[in-house]
Amino acid sequence: MTPCNWPGCTGTVDETGFCDLCGLAPLPTDSARPAAATSRSSTRDVWTVASLVSLPVLTFSPDDTATEPLRVPDELRVCVRNHPVGRSRGGRPGRDRGFCPYCPTPTPFNFLPSLQPDDLVAGRYKVVRCVARGGQGWVYLAHDTHKDLLDVALKGVLHAEDEASLQAAVEERQFLNSLDHPNIVRSTDFATHDDPVAGPTGYIVMDFLDGMSLHKLQAAAKDPRQPDVALPIDHILAYGHEILAALDYLHRRGLLYTDMKPDNVMRTADRIKVIDLGGVRKADSGHERIVHSVGFSVSKTEYQTRGPTERSDLFALGRTLEELYRHRTPGPDTPGAAPDALGIESFRRLVARAVRPDWDRRFASAVEMSEQLLGVLREILAGQPDRRQPEPISLFQPSAQLLDAGLGLVPPLRTWIGAVDSTVLDDGLPTSVDVALGLPVPRPDPDDPAVNVLRTVDASDARALLGELAMVEQRSVEIELSRCRAHLALADLDAADAALSAAETLPGTQPDVDWRIAWHRGLLALAGDRIDVAGRQFDVVYGDIPGEVAPKLALGYCAERDGDDARAARYYAAVWLRDPFQASAAFGLARLRLAATDRAGAVAVLDEVPALSRHHDAARVAAVRVLSSRLPGGPPAARELSQAVHRLTGLDLDGESRDRLTTAIREMALDLVRSGDAADLAGGPVLGDPPTERAIRELLENSYRALGQQARHADLPEPVAVRSGRSRLVGRTGDAARRAAHDVLVDRANAVRPRTRW
Repeated sequence: MTPCNWPGCTGTVDETGFCDLCGLAPLPTDSARPAAATSRSSTRDVWTVASLVSLPVLTFSPDDTATEPLRVPDELRVCVRNHPVGRSRGGRPGRDRGFCPYCPTPTPFNFLPSLQPDDLVAGRYKVVRCVARGGQGWVYLAHDTHKDLLDVALKGVLHAEDEASLQAAVEERQFLNSLDHPNIVRSTDFATHDDPVAGPTGYIVMDFLDGMSLHKLQAAAKDPRQPDVALPIDHILAYGHEILAALDYLHRRGLLYTDMKPDNVMRTADRIKVIDLGGVRKADSGHERIVHSVGFSVSKTEYQTRGPTERSDLFALGRTLEELYRHRTPGPDTPGAAPDALGIESFRRLVARAVRPDWDRRFASAVEMSEQLLGVLREILAGQPDRRQPEPISLFQPSAQLLDAGLGLVPPLRTWIGAVDSTVLDDGLPTSVDVALGLPVPRPDPDDPAVNVLRTVDASDARALLGELAMVEQRSVEIELSRCRAHLALADLDAADAALSAAETLPGTQPDVDWRIAWHRGLLALAGDRIDVAGRQFDVVYGDIPGEVAPKLALGYCAERDGDDARAARYYAAVWLRDPFQASAAFGLARLRLAATDRAGAVAVLDEVPALSRHHDAARVAAVRVLSSRLPGGPPAARELSQAVHRLTGLDLDGESRDRLTTAIREMALDLVRSGDAADLAGGPVLGDPPTERAIRELLENSYRALGQQARHADLPEPVAVRSGRSRLVGRTGDAARRAAHDVLVDRANAVRPRTRW
């Protein structure tokens, strides 16, 4: 066996030439591998985020960075001991300078910029001007007189009653100088300055950035005087991806940001930078004063009960993305970014999960949110030819099964010997049981205690798998979910339900939070043909993991079964436009187009299944059948049947399969000739040259006789109802069934044979 060489796949290429896990043909040895999702490249005019979005390199002036000094909001007006001071009363603004009346000894406060141009901080940093107001203090542009007047930013964050307490506070925050991430502004020093009014003050010294905050960018994007600045949905997601990289860096080091908002993210020429580090704190620092912004932070109750957490940082980012989306400009010219596209709904669900009131149901980490954000971004960009490539590893294992009940197969022999002649093409809608067994399977949770055991068991045979699981003493959610799927494969729904219930009741399990439980509830409902219940469960999964493909494929099927073709098409199209190896979505779209008698549309989507797909041949067969079969709207036109004949010659079929498909085409050709609609029928070996009625009859007679020979050794189900003569139906088994089938086909041959004079 040859290992599969698609990135991230652990399957092997079997004798069919396709991977037994992902279902793909191997990459050619000289083919470029799909780029990693987190790679970053740049050129002179653009910079690229996650190998997906190309953002323009912008030029900023110093005026873009500066903002008008803002009045400090009341909730931030406190003295060094956190007493409220200088607040508004009766609609009148409070004092900006003064002394705290609540402190044992009057302590000064000052909410105006305390540094003036040319002030020298720490004997080194010469102030140029005040440029902005941060969460805890004013931000100033200054020159580092020790480094050739290098531009730096001074961010006032610390006030203290005396020099000793200030020095202790400064030492406590020295960890900021060790931060080194391309998406976080670099902190280089701490400096102290003795303010004559406010007392000793500490300043974070940071790199000064030319650019504008995302808050300012919102307005600039709609300013006709700044045509180079835009805020489409793909840019918003790209910014979110870069912010998440910064948050992940902080969280992995036990730090929390606490004050994420558009004001605190800078768009520089070719990068996103998280700025204003004044609120950064250690995750274990308890409930001490938290820097946050109303409208972006979690509830006061959550801060009181849980304190700031990684999830509260992600909540604030969700609010930030929500705010940016409200100020968006027109998006990329792709089907995935259309106003009614599913990608926009997926973006809303991404934000909705980040800002859920229930702490347990939010994203648990920046990595988890980033994975889903990238999936949504791919969906938004779907439809661009250069974007259509196999998805990187997701939360689901790829399924090699095609969700199709026969459209992609050559008609079986029983088509011509069965009890009823089929006059209209069967669109191949799979049963709900087949879909439940054929949908992708979630990858085992890497934190599950039995994950290593599950890697050693053989899941290819359901009964054998149950035997192996019975010998595993350890209980876990993944063990029970594997047991559930095995019972589903054996059509034992009661046992499958019992296994799923066991998973829900294991200690530590949160069935209302774990999307894997909802997914299996959906599978169980599908297997029982409870489509409405299945749809609700899969919708829960979609809300939890909006960047994944599998829930949308499941929801597309549920909508199709419900008769909501428009909704089904939205789901299938979102999957298909995004990943050309999701052939089940292509077949779903083809079925919907057949239902609308759109023969050309069905063929077009089937033709898009790539040659590297395991299901490429099935799609080519399906296209021939669509072009050569009767639909509810009528038979194909002669030119369409001629296309089917042309395609037939290119199919890689064995002799018997080719005979059966040729028979179906000749039957339709005879119908067209007899109805007088065959003027454009192309001649050749399949239909005769020219394709006259006599020629087609002779060829069809030969086809029926060839099928009769197939019937002599066919593996027919027992018993089988076959036609006796031309009208009476009788049951037959074994050799009797094969003889009867042969006789039926001989009767068909005789019935179409051209009449002769002797």
